[in-house]
Amino acid sequence: MKVLPTDPRWSQRDRFVMSKGHAGAGLYATLAECGFFPIQRLDTHCQNGSNLCGHVATHGIPGIEFSTGSLGHGLPVAAGMAFALRSKSPNVRVFALLSDGELDEGSNWEAFLFASHHQLKNLCVVVDYNKIQSLASVSETLGLEPLRDKFEAFGWEVRECDGHNHDELMNAFVPASSKQPVVVMAHTVKGKGVSFMEHSVLWHYRSPQGEEMLAAMAELDRSPHA
Repeated sequence: MKVLPTDPRWSQRDRFVMSKGHAGAGLYATLAECGFFPIQRLDTHCQNGSNLCGHVATHGIPGIEFSTGSLGHGLPVAAGMAFALRSKSPNVRVFALLSDGELDEGSNWEAFLFASHHQLKNLCVVVDYNKIQSLASVSETLGLEPLRDKFEAFGWEVRECDGHNHDELMNAFVPASSKQPVVVMAHTVKGKGVSFMEHSVLWHYRSPQGEEMLAAMAELDRSPHA
């Protein structure tokens, strides 16, 4: 996906990979705002017959080049893109957004090894580290800690930040200070801004309806970050 640069740290030719395909709603909204398709089409998200699936899919959606419904293959694709671009377009960077739960997949760790071995400093990975995955917490499912130590042992430059703070995120996205790829551990809160959703695995699959939706929207409207 290409986006227009709004900051000198971005290039119009940079590449962006959504590996955590279950966050497709955010990607679809971004594409609509960028003019890839009418904003009204967002109302069909997850509806029967709609191309705006729960997990990102390529079929009939401009701006999306490959599907990421299966967690764990977005980073390998991003690493391959960075490897190919390094010699042809050294100033182009590749950004990949991963969930913490998909770090259970071995394909990611093979890609982490590949990227550091080839010193792909044009690759930046963001891990949405909210510590909750499909049916339970990350620590209960398959513990990742000490995660920073693991990334460093795999030869990556590691940066940690508050994933809800845009300034911290932008500072974390500056080009690598070494020859190694960069991984940003973005600490986040699942359900941020809605008191009965925060830190709750219940809302990984469930959507608020009726009174729940009204209560959630009221809290978000009162939020200073809304």
